Amino acid sequence: MKILIIEDEFILASELSETLESEGYEVVLTADNGREALDFYKENEVDLVLCDININGDWDGIETVTKLIAVKQVPIIYLTAFTDKDTLERAKATFPAAYIPKPYHITNLRMAIELAINNFAVKIQPSYLNILKDGKPDIQSKEMFLQVNDDIFIKQNYQFVKFSLSEILYLEADNIYTNIITSQKKYAIRQAIGNVHERLPMKNLVRVHRSFVVNINKIDSFNEYEVIVHGHTIPISRTYKDEFMKYFMFR
Repeated sequence: MKILIIEDEFILASELSETLESEGYEVVLTADNGREALDFYKENEVDLVLCDININGDWDGIETVTKLIAVKQVPIIYLTAFTDKDTLERAKATFPAAYIPKPYHITNLRMAIELAINNFAVKIQPSYLNILKDGKPDIQSKEMFLQVNDDIFIKQNYQFVKFSLSEILYLEADNIYTNIITSQKKYAIRQAIGNVHERLPMKNLVRVHRSFVVNINKIDSFNEYEVIVHGHTIPISRTYKDEFMKYFMFR
């Protein structure tokens, strides 16, 4: 997950960046003023912003965040020594995901980041995440993977890891897990392959076997018995062959 830090205390910014990267996050920039942060934000991918309120430059942290979210909405977490009522009221107007007083504790920050991504995804994609089970929200399903626009966040080892839907090569059933295979990595989710297939919002994911779902846009070649996806050989079963072949019939 790509994080932008806006902090004018060099030592604190360096420590925060090192801590986050040791947690598995990617710090894409550490800026000490709002203009630098905004210029970067307009041209680069950012998933979450950690912002101090007292920073260098013409804008304070709240003014900077106001300009950032006017470009694109992402979760905002304030890290600040300012806890007075007036500052808090100004900050609330930007609808931050969290407001953490300094000195921060990594456990609190880790939880704030996880909740920020979770709540932001729910806000952006309520229909996708509002999965019902016996008339009640299926909380476990919502925690497994979240969608924000064309990206998916998957819970792996106590943090959310992001990848694009277009990166998916195929899904593979593995006992009680489903492996999501991309060209770079494999992500394991504790759900049946049918559930994952149904909940991933991709029309080009096609079931070819009880244990496999392929992205037809990633197919190298195929015959009646198997399909090659990015060098991986995947069997085609009789049950799903006719439905699969429909995608390639002449019209």
